[in-house]
Amino acid sequence: MEKAMKENRLSSILFIVLFLCGSTSMAHKPFRHRPQPCNHLVFYFHDVIYNGKNAGNATSAIVAAPSWGNHTILSRLNHFGDMVVFDDPITLDNNLHSPPVGRAQGMYFYDKKEIFTAWVAFSFVFNSTKHKGTINFAGADPLMNKTRDISVIGGTGDFFMARGIATLSTDAFEGEVYFRLRVDINLYECY
Repeated sequence: MEKAMKENRLSSILFIVLFLCGSTSMAHKPFRHRPQPCNHLVFYFHDVIYNGKNAGNATSAIVAAPSWGNHTILSRLNHFGDMVVFDDPITLDNNLHSPPVGRAQGMYFYDKKEIFTAWVAFSFVFNSTKHKGTINFAGADPLMNKTRDISVIGGTGDFFMARGIATLSTDAFEGEVYFRLRVDINLYECY
């Protein structure tokens, strides 16, 4: 009987030691190198919001607004509830009058009352000598942050099935009429 108890204790101790060794080796994950981008691009897009007086050069318009808002002026309360569609020129530098290399086409809507934040979904549509096709983006855009990351969720042509991250930064802001975004794109899946 004593011999059986010693064997049980020994088996229990051995089980505990093996369990602890196994769990610590599982807790240690091998170091993974951060992947390097397969393509890096930087573009600027220029948004001129229609304000009731600038129809000739506006590149975006409010298409939905809350009951207290209207379609020519962004609403109060951090523009909450406004939905804007756009067809903005994309340039290689921050000059609005530089030759466009494509268009940024999509929409954003302001989705929070407490702070400026928006949700965006848009495509860069290229038809230049250097690039053909599209890059598609979607995600939350917390506008008050200096830089914001949104997902690259696909593409066509030169950017077929692209995946990655686009870092947005507001390069210029002129009241409720014009803003310019710098879009720093790192693609991690390139085909």
